[in-house]
Amino acid sequence: MSGSSDPSGQATDEPVGVVLARLRKSKRIPGQALGERVGMSQAKISRLETGAVAAEPADVRLLAEELGLPPDEVDQLVTRAEHADNRLTDWRPAHLGLAERQRDLRQLEVSTMEHRVFQPAVVPGLLQTSEYARAVMSDLHTELDDARVADSAVAVSEAVTARMHRNQILLLPDRAFVFLITEAVLRNRIGSPAEMIAQIGRIREVAAYPNVTLRLVPDDAEWPIAPYHGFYLADDRCVLVDLFTTSMVSRGRRIVRSYRRVFDSIERVATTDVEPALDRYQTHYARMLLNAE
Repeated sequence: MSGSSDPSGQATDEPVGVVLARLRKSKRIPGQALGERVGMSQAKISRLETGAVAAEPADVRLLAEELGLPPDEVDQLVTRAEHADNRLTDWRPAHLGLAERQRDLRQLEVSTMEHRVFQPAVVPGLLQTSEYARAVMSDLHTELDDARVADSAVAVSEAVTARMHRNQILLLPDRAFVFLITEAVLRNRIGSPAEMIAQIGRIREVAAYPNVTLRLVPDDAEWPIAPYHGFYLADDRCVLVDLFTTSMVSRGRRIVRSYRRVFDSIERVATTDVEPALDRYQTHYARMLLNAE
């Protein structure tokens, strides 16, 4: 057996769900029966055992104790659950296409109640107009010239359609959204001046939704931590970081907590008084349009 072992003889690098599944099967207890004993559905136990969902420490303790594991081994298994997946891993590396990435994101978003997004350079995806999104994705297609990322103009169109479909979640009143952007997001010109004016209008529109909070870090703010990159927090269970060619995700509790602290610290230097900045950059792009005529 590979890896070091704990006192129960299990490899310490073995997934917690696998250990629990083996314990259950060794006692010949059906998943449904175990679920009835501990107040969980059979489906939840199955997902936990197969690793489809992260093993929550409280659930691990409940199941391990019900399965008769000695107290010290219960504690060890819970500790392993607490430290599981404290790393970044490729998000579904088989899905590198633009449209597939959008559909993956939508699956994550529909299962999330509280959405927190920080973007230091580009407009967050859920706030983008179709033309802004097309400009972003067309640049990836043209500049990267990587068939795995964007194999054709058709792929870009499909991805834009998928991204616009994602925006429907903003209309669900039981979901909460906090968008945290920098002034550079408005200044960075992704597309034509007319498209940037339309994009600013879209930001205004969404910022008025009752379930949306938009905060902006002004240029003269003192950063509590350097804004290395943007990220998306899905509840407090998952963090996603976009890269040029793929996305990275972590469900590790320590990593998610760290990103939540980063988000909260940046949010404290941001303002909800975004209208002056939106007005200023709308005027800026309008002047560019006039000068081009």
